[in-house]
Amino acid sequence: MQYLSVSQFAEKWSVPERTIRNYCATGRIKGAFLTGKTWNIPEDALLPQKSSSRFSDNPLLNILKEQKDMKLKGGIYHRTQIDLTYNSNRIEGSKLTEEQTRYIFETNTIGVTNETINVDDIIETSNHFRCIDLIIEKAKSKLTESIIKELHYILKSSTSDSRKDWFRVGNYKKLPNEVGGMETCPPNEVQNTLKELLNNYHSKKNKTIEDIIEFHYKFECIHPFQDGNGRVGRLIMFKECLANNLIPFIIDEDLKWFYYRGLQEWEKAHGYLIDTCLTAQDKYKAILNYFKFNF
Repeated sequence: MQYLSVSQFAEKWSVPERTIRNYCATGRIKGAFLTGKTWNIPEDALLPQKSSSRFSDNPLLNILKEQKDMKLKGGIYHRTQIDLTYNSNRIEGSKLTEEQTRYIFETNTIGVTNETINVDDIIETSNHFRCIDLIIEKAKSKLTESIIKELHYILKSSTSDSRKDWFRVGNYKKLPNEVGGMETCPPNEVQNTLKELLNNYHSKKNKTIEDIIEFHYKFECIHPFQDGNGRVGRLIMFKECLANNLIPFIIDEDLKWFYYRGLQEWEKAHGYLIDTCLTAQDKYKAILNYFKFNF
């Protein structure tokens, strides 16, 4: 019997080495055994079968779902959770560092710190991890008001905002609000305006990255919730990229001001926001390349 190493078996099946190691450790590759710290895999071993009901035609989504279910550390799912959560919360004023965000995800604790930390930052970080799990699970589901409200409900649950009588967790705003000094949709018009936006969006059969970015701009103009609109909006963009087999992207801190400018200048020139998002997409492509993932 001939045996392959983890790297040889991973190359044979075009699967990340971390995934193969996890398969071996959980007994999913028949006949694999350890010699010291090295896995020996029978040359004729087959890759474990995946349940077709849990996977899609999007290879990246398949990997994200698989690694989420496996609770795999150090893979693309792990990296996406930390990068998307840290950067999206940071844009909205969270003071947590990237290292603290990673610590919360990996250990469910904040670690030792001499700084005063806002409890809401910790809660919303933990909640954001759950939001990412939701958009992975429902990536191929049609984007609806229900999914949008569910994201907001998860994000803002148990925060100080949730204890305010006028704040609606998982429901549309009661009070008028502004974004960047600009007026947004009045509370009494939010539901109909958002329904119209969704109908127009879904009328497009083959959605492009530009369609998703345009939806984001219009969603932020509506600003349907009292707070949390930016994070919900960016989660929607990530979900819809996965839904339409497009490489998703994360607006990081380096792109924050370009992102803001793109939103402000959209009516005059779409290029600012589109170019910013495409730059973010290139950064995510580099992460995929690091994990030897060919999209």
